[in-house]
Order: sequence, then structure tokens, then C-alpha cells
Amino acid sequence: MQFFDTHAHIGLIYDDPVRQISIIQQAKQAGVTRIISINNSILDFKKEYAFLKSQKGVYHAVGVGPSEVNNPGADWIKIIEESVSLPNVVAIGETGLDYFKQYGDKRRQIELFITQLELAQKHNLPVIIHNRDAGKDIFEILQDRLPEKGAIFHCYSEDAPYAKKCLDAGMNVYFSFAGNLTYRNARNLHETVLNIPLDRILLETESPFMIPAEFREKKRTMPAYLPSTARFLAEMLETDLEKLSAQLWTNSCKVFNLPEE
Repeated sequence: MQFFDTHAHIGLIYDDPVRQISIIQQAKQAGVTRIISINNSILDFKKEYAFLKSQKGVYHAVGVGPSEVNNPGADWIKIIEESVSLPNVVAIGETGLDYFKQYGDKRRQIELFITQLELAQKHNLPVIIHNRDAGKDIFEILQDRLPEKGAIFHCYSEDAPYAKKCLDAGMNVYFSFAGNLTYRNARNLHETVLNIPLDRILLETESPFMIPAEFREKKRTMPAYLPSTARFLAEMLETDLEKLSAQLWTNSCKVFNLPEE
């Protein structure tokens, strides 16, 4: 079996490049052989890409998250456009809307989000979406501006009807679940995975956040913990873990346009 962590902030687990490489090695020992390295800013992307670009099985997204709306950086659009041609850069993101933290004003967040959706369309890449208390606006924006290569609702936080609404609208979207799927009170997530097509489900760790229940005593999540969430999902779906892992692998490779082997 092999697993694909579709969203990990490796640089937030440890700042030390040597420890980051150790995290990747530990993940491979646990069967997590591919990881999408995520950052919220252009500056962090540059740093992490320089550290990890030679690591086999590590891929990258480049983008500006809503937390950076007031200071996306000089020439940030140009830098994204240059970065998408680098080896193993496979997505735009994370980007999106966050009305919980109220970064900047909504208008500026929306402008930042739309610009990156347009970049994803221009460069034929999927987009990784951060959504916190902004589902209505994100849905309305995606209706008109969803990139052809689709989008991933990372660390999915809405409910089953929202997911169904997106799919019924014909959106090419995937729903990625993190370690909080394993929490007993995450009923909206449980209901969602039971009511959406299996070929639209992805798993992530959202490292170093969202620690799976099995590792609740730990201080931070690691990509190596992804199989714990996969086992929980297999039990929920009443399916064989090996069969599930194969389907999740196929889904992940498809959305990021990567070969399965």
C-alpha cells in the first residue's frame, strides 16, 4: 500500500531542513510516498522549495493564502508565474477565503483569490482552496471561475449538502479530509464522506495541525500519520484498506496530473 499526503506544511513542522528531510523519510517508512508541500506565502514557498526540491516524492504548490492579503509581496503574480514552470510544482495554492480570522477586508481577499484562480486556468493547474466561514462566496466565485483542472477543498469543513451542491453544479472539485475526520464530534465530515463519490475524496495531514485521534498526545501532526486517517475512513466506508488506498492514490495522482507509478 502507498499513501499520498495532499497537503502538508512541512516548513511549519520544523524549520530545520535536516529535520524536514527526516520527516519525509519517516513518512516513506509509513507508506506515505508522495507529499504536496504547502505554504501560505511566496517567501515561504521559495525557502521550502530550495530545501526540498531534490526530495523524491515531494511536490509543491505555490500561492498566496488569505492570511497574506495585506502583504502578498512585491511582484507576487510574476513570481507565481515563474514558479509554476519549476520541476514538481503541480498546483496553485493554497489560496481562498478566510472570514473567521478576518484577514484584511473581504473585497481584497476575493480579489486575491480570483487572481490565483485565473493563474491556475492560464497555466493549466488545479487550485488548492482554503475555506473558513466563506463557503457561500467561494461557491459563487467557482461557478464562474473554476479552473479547468479543478479544485481541492483542502481540510474540508463544510457539510454533505454543500459538497453535493458543488457536484450537482458540475464542478470538477475534490474534497480533502485531514486528521479531524477521526474526531467523534466531526459529524459533518462523517456525513460528507458517506455521501460523496469515492473518486472525489482525498486525504491530507494538514501538518502540523489536525492531529488524528490516535496520536492526540502528540504536539504536531506528521505526514507519517496519514495512514491512521485512512484506516478510520476505511472503517467508516466499510471497505478494505488496501482497496481504499489504491483509490485514494488514483484520485490524488489524477487531480495533480501525476503518473500513478
